Amino acid sequence: MAHVTFSPPYSPADQVANQLRDRGFAILQPSDVASWIGCAPQELLALSGDWADLPPDEFLKDGGRYRRRRHSCFVVEGEHYEQVPHRAHWQPVEYNALHGGMQRWFAPMLDATVAHPVWPKMMRALAGLTQDAIAREARPQPWFIEAHQFRIDTSDGIGRPTPEGAHRDGVDLVAVFLVDRQDVKGGETRIFEARGPNGQRFTLTEPWSVMLLDDARMIHETTPIQPELPGGWRDTLVVTCRAGDFQNAKGRDGG
Repeated sequence: MAHVTFSPPYSPADQVANQLRDRGFAILQPSDVASWIGCAPQELLALSGDWADLPPDEFLKDGGRYRRRRHSCFVVEGEHYEQVPHRAHWQPVEYNALHGGMQRWFAPMLDATVAHPVWPKMMRALAGLTQDAIAREARPQPWFIEAHQFRIDTSDGIGRPTPEGAHRDGVDLVAVFLVDRQDVKGGETRIFEARGPNGQRFTLTEPWSVMLLDDARMIHETTPIQPELPGGWRDTLVVTCRAGDFQNAKGRDGG
């Protein structure tokens, strides 16, 4: 049976905020991602090699060995940008039934990655978009950002980008950048209204395309990948922006 894929419903870069307000999501092709961030496409492509040496995710409850990742945290308020001391990633079980309630300490992102000139541009662009399109308060505020580098591989025959299934993340904005994919099939993105009947399905295939979601309004998942050739993999950068604070076991979301 032929493997059918659906093209993403791309939006122009100058409509990204309006699309988030109107539909709860926006998807940009790589040239528009660069335009929106304010960088050259080559600057984004220069980051891609940093996915080659991600350490294994040691917290997969399904017993799989298909996911590698790094994780770091940042705070952006207007033009102010800073990386904060390394911290655990935590989600309540209400948002992640599989891995929620766990203090998961992943390896930090490499200094060379976050020192690249495009990195703070990207963080500021995401925080600015969240403030403009999603913020529940008009006043400028700090945005607490978590960045996750993922490689999902097919060394065991199948890789699961979202083993927790369709979910929300408990944040304000979710950005999923497709960094690259090699020799795999599957990996279809599916998004649904949290309180409505509408949904979309499509496959991100272009390096440095992005899906942006209003997390309060949209549920998302990505279907498993399988190898087309031995050694296939899919790399993504997932960035979340949240008002108030990072999610933590002693914060407003639990404990």
